[in-house]
Amino acid sequence: MITLQTLTEVVSQQREFCVFYSLIPSAETFSEYINKGGFPEYLRIGDPNILQTLLIDILMRDIIVRNGLRDERFVKELALYLITNSAKEFSYNSLKNIFGTGSVNTIISILNHFADSYLFFTVQQFNFSYKKRIVAPKKIYSIDTGMLTVNSSSFSADYGRILENSVFLHLKRKGEEIFYFKDGKECDFITRSKNGLFTAIQVCYELTETNLDRELNGLVEALKKLSLESGQIVTHNQTDQFLIDGKSIHVVPAWKWM
Repeated sequence: MITLQTLTEVVSQQREFCVFYSLIPSAETFSEYINKGGFPEYLRIGDPNILQTLLIDILMRDIIVRNGLRDERFVKELALYLITNSAKEFSYNSLKNIFGTGSVNTIISILNHFADSYLFFTVQQFNFSYKKRIVAPKKIYSIDTGMLTVNSSSFSADYGRILENSVFLHLKRKGEEIFYFKDGKECDFITRSKNGLFTAIQVCYELTETNLDRELNGLVEALKKLSLESGQIVTHNQTDQFLIDGKSIHVVPAWKWM
């Protein structure tokens, strides 16, 4: 069974990945890391079947058998759907409608089993109202980016979502509360530390003329909501700085930021 200790071991491989392969930390080696993920056995052998088998083993042993679930096919299909849609929004009702199951409670229960096994994590939409956070759509993230690319052909070329999932895992390891922001505009992550301090982080693989305003405006909107003076945009390998409406925006490469 994947445990919290396993989670720490997996996501802390970013630094160890370079040592393992005798690589110099860079944007290129970081790209290799987030494509391969952090499960040591897969890194040693390089056979995609290892991560495919690991996923099935977790679903069967740690979720289906352990919790006495009867509909094996449904659990596997739901897991593959979530892998394909990692770093995207979902609602319990939308999943119920997609799979034609008769109960939202069934969906909630299985997602709780996924979370207990550290296979998937759900992130609530930020709101100061706990009640509104509970009913709002969630976002889903996976335990390992290598598992995403190996088990979903449609995910392997989506570098933006792979990077976002990797940033989530880094934040998760730090032990802070994690939310996403959506109030007209969107910001990927709002974190709250144990002493109550907020940070706002946007993730964009590459800032371009097409997406720059959207990424900046979403982050600035979150900063205003939280009365913060500065925020970060984590990219693949860009560095920059902006001052918008009195808010300082720092653009940082993910491999340096982590």
